[in-house]
Amino acid sequence: MKRSLFLLGLLFTCQLFSQTDSEVIRKIYDASLSKGQSYQWLDHLSNQIGSRLSGSLGAEKAVQYTKEELEKLGLDKVWLQPVMVPKWVRGNPEFAYIETAPGKTISVNICALGGSVATPLQGIKANVVEVHSLEELETLGREKIEGKIVFFNRPMDETQINTFNAYGGCVDQRGSGAKEATKFGAVGVIVRSMNLRLDDFPHTGGTNYGDTPINKRIPAAAISTNHAELLSSLLKIDKNVSFYFKQNCQQMADVQSYNVIGEITGREFPKEIIVVGGHLDSWDLGDGSHDDGAGCTQSMDVLRLLKETGIKPKRTIRVVLFMNEENGMRGGNEYAKVAKQKGENHMFALESDSGGFTPRGFSFDCDDASFNQVLNWKPLFEPYLVHYFVKGGSGADIGPLKDGKVVLAGLRP
Repeated sequence: MKRSLFLLGLLFTCQLFSQTDSEVIRKIYDASLSKGQSYQWLDHLSNQIGSRLSGSLGAEKAVQYTKEELEKLGLDKVWLQPVMVPKWVRGNPEFAYIETAPGKTISVNICALGGSVATPLQGIKANVVEVHSLEELETLGREKIEGKIVFFNRPMDETQINTFNAYGGCVDQRGSGAKEATKFGAVGVIVRSMNLRLDDFPHTGGTNYGDTPINKRIPAAAISTNHAELLSSLLKIDKNVSFYFKQNCQQMADVQSYNVIGEITGREFPKEIIVVGGHLDSWDLGDGSHDDGAGCTQSMDVLRLLKETGIKPKRTIRVVLFMNEENGMRGGNEYAKVAKQKGENHMFALESDSGGFTPRGFSFDCDDASFNQVLNWKPLFEPYLVHYFVKGGSGADIGPLKDGKVVLAGLRP
């Protein structure tokens, strides 16, 4: 697959070449397409290891596997960077139904949001109040919310060409819905899955209680988009519809995990560091192929392709597979903290966390002078259709490196 193409942006930022730029790009491009390894690595991560939630056995296996694979490449250095991560366990499968009248129920598909507390052992059943924004809670007030389950039902905007804009436009209800609903006396929260499709698969994702005391936290779950549509339709007919759900999740004590790191030392400026990476952890209900196994294996292939093609970078190129992006950002924060303690000089950091689809370019978080320098290279990328260069976001894990000097970038497929 053609997913290693994003290394082109990395290499130009490093200013590596004695040959003409176009010749070196062609060399890397051909090697990536004909001798790429990222798909095979991803196959193992997804189908042999599977889900890799922080603190899980899958995450532990992924750390060991990727470290061993990096060691096989003959890099100058491979190591594990310890980081304490949260351990949240889903427990037995969730169960939910809509009750339209006594004894008349319709089973629906839900899944607990990551970090959510469990329901009481007997579950929760209550009337439902549907809202479409966090602000609507304030409008309704405690009188209309207390003792009820709040149903956040703001769909993703399907008219957005960039689906990450659609995602960003509604994910606040998942991230902060439970925290905000608690303030008005809600007993639980149900959130429409962050999904443009209408299907039966609920999507997990993190919820954040902030500083809400543990004994005041309410359970939160995602509902599939098909069943969100059903619940909304039934509420339009009868406001007294009730909802029952039961979930068994548990937040346990933090455990030790690791960021996986490997590097090729720069031949002229070894203390000037270029980072490329993704996050190794994934949610527990899928295999983590797009989020973010692809980003990890693409990043590993950057170093492998440098070895394959015999390109010896002037600056140190470092791959970082971050742990715990999904429910804590501990890996990214720890990496930045250690880098600062050591006085490391990071020049550029590129993150791939937008899925494994066809690469189209990059977004850059940097000052205007740096961005104008990047734009000078845009024509070199046009033959490969990887020339979408814009100012914008980069990636969550590399964000803590931001200091006003380092250039941050994100792959945009």
